[in-house]
Parts: sequence; C-alpha cells; structure tokens
Amino acid sequence: MSISAKDVMKLREATGAGMMDCKKALTEADGDMEAAIEILRKKGQKVSEKRAERDANEGLIFTKLSDDNKRASAVELNCETDFVARNEDFQDQAKAFLDAAFAGKINSVDELLKEEVDGLTIEKHLESMVGKIGEKIEINRVVYVDSDGTLIDYIHPGNQLAVIVEFDGNLTDDQVGKDVAMQIAAMNPLAVTRDGVDASVIDKELEIAKEQLINEGKPEEIAEKAAKGKLRRFYEERVLLEQKFVKDNGITVKEFLEQNNAPLVTSFHRLQLGEA
Repeated sequence: MSISAKDVMKLREATGAGMMDCKKALTEADGDMEAAIEILRKKGQKVSEKRAERDANEGLIFTKLSDDNKRASAVELNCETDFVARNEDFQDQAKAFLDAAFAGKINSVDELLKEEVDGLTIEKHLESMVGKIGEKIEINRVVYVDSDGTLIDYIHPGNQLAVIVEFDGNLTDDQVGKDVAMQIAAMNPLAVTRDGVDASVIDKELEIAKEQLINEGKPEEIAEKAAKGKLRRFYEERVLLEQKFVKDNGITVKEFLEQNNAPLVTSFHRLQLGEA
C-alpha cells in the first residue's frame, strides 16, 4: 500500500525514529500506526523514543521574495536548541528548503518533503540531519503566495518572526509596505478586516463581554447592548486596518495607507517560531 509523507511524519512524532525507519515500519504494518510503533520498538528504538519526548521549539524562519514582488515563500525549520539553530549548516539547509519551496510553488509540508535538493528528497535530508545532529528536526510550516498586487516580506531580527503581506495593487513605496509588515509583526492582528474574523471568535468575545457586564450588576438587556461597544474595541485591537498605527497612534493603519496613496492590504501571513 502507499504510505503518505504525513503518516510518516506522524509516526516520527510519536516515536522519534528516523523517517526511513518509520516508512519501512508503516509499510510492514500495512499503514497501521500502532502496529508500526510496535515494530519500531522491537527493532530497538528506545533511545529515539526519548528524543520524541523533547520539543522542537527552537529554529529559524526564512522568507524569499521575487524581484517583481509577485511571489513569496516562507519556511520554518525547527530544532530543539538555539545552539543548533545558530549553526551555519542548519541555516544553509533551511535556505535550501526555502529555495525548493519557492521554485516549486509549494504551500504544504507534505509536498515539500517530497521535493529534491542535491539529488535527495528533503525528507531524507531531514533524516540525515537528525542522525548527524542528534536532535529532533522538522519543518513546521511552509507558505507560498502569488499575487496580482504587491507582496512585501519582513523578518524580525533573529529569524523567529516573519510576515508576508499582500497589497491590492501597485505599491510604489516599499517602506510603506515594510511599516505595515512590522505593524503585523508587532500587533498580531487576527484579520485584515472585520469580515475576516471568524464568527466563533466574535460570538465568544460578545459572550465574555456580556458576562463581565452582568457580573458588574448590569441588567441583561443593557449588558447585551454594551457588549457590542466592547466588541468595537476588540476590532480596533485585532483587525489590521482598524488598529492604531504603531508609528503614529493618531491614525489607523487604513488612514496611514490612504495618506500615502497606497493600496489597501488584502491578506497577510504571520509566522512566529513554534506556533501551529
């Protein structure tokens, strides 16, 4: 039977075994995860199991932007220690994986694992890195964006926070774009506009605000109306175009763009090390 890269990664997460060992075990077990774990244990994976218990919370994020600002990629490569993340070989591998994602227009970890770099799949490169370094190493996220407008990327010093932001049209001043990307990095908005905020999040915020007001002694009818006022403040804090611009709190991000004759933002990706 065919064994997917996703299942291989899942087994690797559960056991810490090498990718090829996981694939062989899954093949032998006809895809049964529990049976594959038993096979690995019978083959002496005790040391590796201890590795799987550790978290790969360190690492680096890199971005790549095309010269015409129409295409962009980001890759997050994780490891267990900052010492490994600072290693030049680790950084070179991360950049090679990024180049592969960019060239292949890849937007998922499963797809990227199948791509080849220097004659080997990235899946095999990761297995080799785990064996050589002795740490849990994994690709956490891959982002690929193409646009008819303008893309701007931003990497916060240290390569642990990255932003790709898309503008609805031609952006003549890159610094305006960088300022908005830095805004997203600093203020962590949920969406570009109110329409982009998930309905379940809004319902939860309304419920919390209403309960707070009722606990303060407000009648339910008044609390319900007042909760909507609190929701407006929530939008001002978590919706990008309504946020106060970090470099000038007297205006919103939308007003900043309008004042600079810049197109509005249509989408963004914010990657912070270790987040899902």
